[in-house]
Amino acid sequence: MTSRRDFLGAIGIPAVAAAAGVPLLPGRLRAGARLREALSTRHASPLDAAVDETFWSEVARAFTVDRSLVNLNNGGVSPSPAYVQDAMKRHLDYSNEAPTYTMWRILEPQREAVRQRLAREWDVDSEEVALTRNASEGLQICQFGFDLEPGDQVLTTTQDYPRMLTTFRQRERREGIVLREIRIPVPVEDPADVVRRFESAITPRTRLILICHMINLTGQILPVREVVAMARRRGVPVVVDGAHALAHFPFRLSDLACDYYAVSLHKWLFAPHGTGLLYVRRDRIPDLWPLMAAPPELDGNIRKFEEIGTHPAANYLAIGEALTFHQTLGAERKTARLVFLRDRWAKRLLETDGVRLHTSLAPGAAAGIATVELEGIEPGALTTWLWRRHRIIVTPIVHAEFRGIRVSPSVYTTLEEIDRFAEAMERAARDGIAT
Repeated sequence: MTSRRDFLGAIGIPAVAAAAGVPLLPGRLRAGARLREALSTRHASPLDAAVDETFWSEVARAFTVDRSLVNLNNGGVSPSPAYVQDAMKRHLDYSNEAPTYTMWRILEPQREAVRQRLAREWDVDSEEVALTRNASEGLQICQFGFDLEPGDQVLTTTQDYPRMLTTFRQRERREGIVLREIRIPVPVEDPADVVRRFESAITPRTRLILICHMINLTGQILPVREVVAMARRRGVPVVVDGAHALAHFPFRLSDLACDYYAVSLHKWLFAPHGTGLLYVRRDRIPDLWPLMAAPPELDGNIRKFEEIGTHPAANYLAIGEALTFHQTLGAERKTARLVFLRDRWAKRLLETDGVRLHTSLAPGAAAGIATVELEGIEPGALTTWLWRRHRIIVTPIVHAEFRGIRVSPSVYTTLEEIDRFAEAMERAARDGIAT
């Protein structure tokens, strides 16, 4: 249960100030009181919460975003609530008093509490959770950490994250392994079909599978648990790219039954930029090589994956505040709000001629991210037009199999901002973007 100390922090009142009785600006107090009242509202269901604009307007006040623009690229990297920013600054200031003492001896050991809290939230052992800098680092630990021989095959999809494809292609050039990419539908309407496609691509030389939990290109959620179960029967380990999934929609890592899972915490957990998590099941740790060398006494220790040299303590400790904010907000109502915002613009635009949606709107098939195409308009040009004419940030997606713009609002996004985006897209579809 969230303590009063954590709750005050989650609504923007620093715990240190609250405990010590430090005077706060009246505006900060009023904002905190309003959000505290909103968060204490009892909704009958997450769906009821999703449409409560009073509730979400107070949640939005926890962020320090620039309202002169509309940021619909929260999938790339998210802003952190002011509370998280304050915590990181506080830890950084303390670190700089005498880093070899304050950072290494005082703050660094506190990482263990963050590790334990993350493990508890997603229902795994804390000795299976490494703190990393991002999903790419965690995934590359896994991609480079397996011993592979020339001719050994690794299997993924054509829609996997480009950096991860590049990683395996480098191993192809350097070591002679074989990267095999399978195609999956866009959008995916039948999860069982994805499992069948992976299984049919497995050969006697398949040594590893990489799968996205949520595809960064479209926001499509893939049937990870089912692919993991199938691959385990075939004796093939699975590495899961969870960069967009963790804290975006509710699930437990233990329910996926996977052996390896990597995520960026600066996306949907709203943690400080440059923070991530790598889960490795305990019995898999000894056989996975770290990305940077570790001594043999750490062979079976999850911390061998954190051997990166000098690193800040502030970023990692402030993950705790981000987790508290996530818990106080509630995973189910957070997801319900993101889906509500997505449906508001997506269903509206589907009534417009020339609009194609590359993300399934079926329940559970996606969440807050979706990719939309205006036929006849290049994604890059549309992205530039939206920014220059409307100060709206989106992400252009150009793939061999589809194209469009990726739209990813967040919990601080207002209905007015969503509607401005929809209106701009309707105008582009009707009149073009030449002017």
